[in-house]
Amino acid sequence: MTTLSPPATATSLQPHAISLLRVALGVMALAHGSLKLFVFTLPGTVGYFESLGLPGFLAYLTIAAEIGGGAALLLGVYTRWVSLALIPVLLGATWVHLGNGWMFSNAGGGWEFPVFWTLALIVQAGLGSGRGVLDRRFA
Repeated sequence: MTTLSPPATATSLQPHAISLLRVALGVMALAHGSLKLFVFTLPGTVGYFESLGLPGFLAYLTIAAEIGGGAALLLGVYTRWVSLALIPVLLGATWVHLGNGWMFSNAGGGWEFPVFWTLALIVQAGLGSGRGVLDRRFA
C-alpha cells in the first residue's frame, strides 16, 4: 500500500500559513478591544453590556481579553491557550448578534462573523503558533 504525502512546497509553507492566521486573529482581537476602549470608551462599553442585561464588569474582562489576547497572538505567546481563552468572548459576541440574522451587514451585525472567528480560533488552537514567535519556549 502506498501513501501519498503532500508536496514539499506545501509542507514548507504550512508554518507560514499558520503564522498568518495567528497574526490576523491577533490584529482583529486588538482592533475590537481598542474600538471598545478608545471609540466606545470604557463607560460606553460598560453601559452597552448592561443594556444587554450583562454585568458591567464583563466589559472590562472582554476588553482585557481582546487586547491582551490579541497582543499574545501577535507575539505567538501561548497561542493554543490564548486561542481557547478567546472563544468564550466570541461566543458572547455570537449571542449578542444572534437576533440580527445571518449577515454582519444587517442592522446591529449578524452572527456569521463571530461564529467564523470562533471556528478560526479553534483551528489556531489546533495548529499552534507557526513561525515568527517571541520565544519558542512560550509558543
